[in-house]
Amino acid sequence: MAHITSRKHAVAAAPQLKNAALGLMIAALPAAALAQNTAPATPATAPKAAEQQLAPVTVTGKQESEIKVEQMSSPKFTEPLVNTPQTITIIPKEVLQQQGASTLTEALRNTPGITMQLGENGNTSAGDTFFMRGFSATSSIFVDGVRDLGGITRDVFNTEQIEVVKGPSGADVGRGATSGYINLSSKVPYAEDFSSGSLSYNSGGLARITADYNERLGDSGNAIRLNAMGQNGGVAGRDDVKKEGWGFAPALALGLGTSTRAYAYAQIIRHNNRRPDGGVPTIGWDGYYRGTNAGVQTPGEVALNNAAKVDASNYYGLDSDYENQSADMLTVRLEHDLMPGTTIRNLSRYGKSSIERVLTGVGNVNTPTGAAINNPSSWTVAMSRQGLFQENEILTNQTNVTSDFATGALKHSMSGGVEFIYEEQFTPTYGGFGAAAAGNNLYNPHPGYPVLTTPINVGPTGTSTRGETTTAAIYLFDTVEITKQWLMNLGGRLEHYSTDYMSTTTTPATSLNANGNLFSWKTGAVFKPVENGSIYAGYSTSERPPGNENFSLSNSAGNTNNAALDPQEATNIELGTKWEFFNNALLFNAALYRSENKNEPVLIDSASNTYAQYGKRRVEGIELSAVGNITSNWAVTAGLATMKTKVLEAAPGTAGAIIQWSPELTANLWTTYKLPFNLTVGGGVRYVDMVKRSTTANTTQFANTPEMPSYWVADAMVNYAVNKNFDLQLNIYNLFDKEYMASLNNAGSRYTPGTPRSAQLTANIRF
Repeated sequence: MAHITSRKHAVAAAPQLKNAALGLMIAALPAAALAQNTAPATPATAPKAAEQQLAPVTVTGKQESEIKVEQMSSPKFTEPLVNTPQTITIIPKEVLQQQGASTLTEALRNTPGITMQLGENGNTSAGDTFFMRGFSATSSIFVDGVRDLGGITRDVFNTEQIEVVKGPSGADVGRGATSGYINLSSKVPYAEDFSSGSLSYNSGGLARITADYNERLGDSGNAIRLNAMGQNGGVAGRDDVKKEGWGFAPALALGLGTSTRAYAYAQIIRHNNRRPDGGVPTIGWDGYYRGTNAGVQTPGEVALNNAAKVDASNYYGLDSDYENQSADMLTVRLEHDLMPGTTIRNLSRYGKSSIERVLTGVGNVNTPTGAAINNPSSWTVAMSRQGLFQENEILTNQTNVTSDFATGALKHSMSGGVEFIYEEQFTPTYGGFGAAAAGNNLYNPHPGYPVLTTPINVGPTGTSTRGETTTAAIYLFDTVEITKQWLMNLGGRLEHYSTDYMSTTTTPATSLNANGNLFSWKTGAVFKPVENGSIYAGYSTSERPPGNENFSLSNSAGNTNNAALDPQEATNIELGTKWEFFNNALLFNAALYRSENKNEPVLIDSASNTYAQYGKRRVEGIELSAVGNITSNWAVTAGLATMKTKVLEAAPGTAGAIIQWSPELTANLWTTYKLPFNLTVGGGVRYVDMVKRSTTANTTQFANTPEMPSYWVADAMVNYAVNKNFDLQLNIYNLFDKEYMASLNNAGSRYTPGTPRSAQLTANIRF
């Protein structure tokens, strides 16, 4: 019997949050009708810090060529970025348009320190799966401050800006957030009339169209906005992989420019009839090895270790492989100015996503024997039939109050509120994928190859797993201006969580619960020697309870989701400086950081299967960034991050190891320059250092590829404005046709090839 040494959980009855949040959301809907106000037009609420005026023809805001964003979209951040004691990178939609980026994965190339993962089994094509500063960030993706669930691929056609917040951030967003989080800020109506659209076609045969339409409804301060997307085609450099999908995002705003405003917006996305990518064998890459720990190799293994790479465009799946993704959300946001400097906001959201995937994954290369050893054309790779069927739902109601006030000589910018959240993940078990035979040909695979020994008859087996987490939280942040030169930032979040897990895949069925109270906090001191600069020190924490990643609980002693475990605890200390240059058009940030995570389960006695929670990991390094304009025509986005990782306390053989998926150095640069004859040129480079997949200290991996080699990739862009309403843009990706791994699986047997040299032509229209 397994034993765990652990402190006793705080126990409390799980609140009935699902019904409460639903009631609050329903109650909020009719309130939108009350948001119209006949008061005279005043500066309108815009989705960014720049104010928009309800003028008859135009608005006052940042120029199209300017890419610096002043402030986070969340009301929890009351200060501009230059006064915020934390590493935050904001990627605006203008940069996404310049780069022709359409997915979150492509957008995150603009910030260093993030590694993509390939996933395993049915999660091989796991959508947005990231590692950030030594920890998984897959469950730390948010839309408008609301957690976005599911292993889906997120499109950015309806995104105003992407905010990447580094360091433990439990005070900001709650449980988890060990290394930070990623927030997508949705497009909402402006108080002006405009419309734009784009049509693009790339080397993979992918055609894509987007539209963005915004219109004021008379002079009443109301407006509508419609965003839409459609695409169909292939993937550059990959045979037989297909992408298809569409999206629609309508939005209504009432009372813009008045003291009471309401927003109601939805987003509906479908990615249907896709053919997923199971990866490519890693044979032939540097470090590939098949043998035993003693170094003994069979003749067949010797042949494999000296073999050539496969063609990176090879597709090893079946024509019948498919993937369907859906993601829907409905949001209602109400805002009311109680008095000058004080605003109350309420946000309600219901979201649901689902994924259906059946794919043929790549396994190990089969070791040849006999005459086949000298005949690579006959070699085969093991194949496995994999599937994932999953639904995710979230229901939340958030109320926030911000207020600027003074107590004597001290000035306060305060933000506080409450949140009620219900999250659910349902995973039915499906079977009938068909059993894999010996395998597909290694160097000449074919989608029609008969790799199945039984026919495909996909259907539910009647078993499933279901996880539910309810959360009630209260938070408070205060930025105190002590003098013009000194600011103090204080904040904390207290939340009660309860996770229920039911699995009918076991006999008898498994039913588990984990609940308790979490408290995360942060503090920071900011010294401003001049108005456009700051020097700061910050400290933040977060807690990650069992079941945080996928709502799955376990009664296995060594499982990190064991319901009896205490939450893991993360801390971060950061020393940095931020400066605004070139008339405050460019923000530069430099920071030293050290993050630690503790309370990880460690095996202390194999005979009795006893674990204790004393495991500890550390990540430390330097991060630099610069975003903005050097001149009105010259824009730049750049970043550099170092990561020195170490497992400080763990089981023998692991202590002293590095943390997997954490390159020591990553860097990115993107710059554009607008020439005087309607021509804009741009380009950039990305560097990712070697990425190891193993955490074992002082040992060599003897199966497949132990790491992703380092690489440089260069991209280029040229845009010609035919007139003020129409321009043509050409993007060249991987300009020097560098061969590299974009992601690698845990076993090192398969990888996703980086996009080879390719092009995309886009026509942009705006009115």
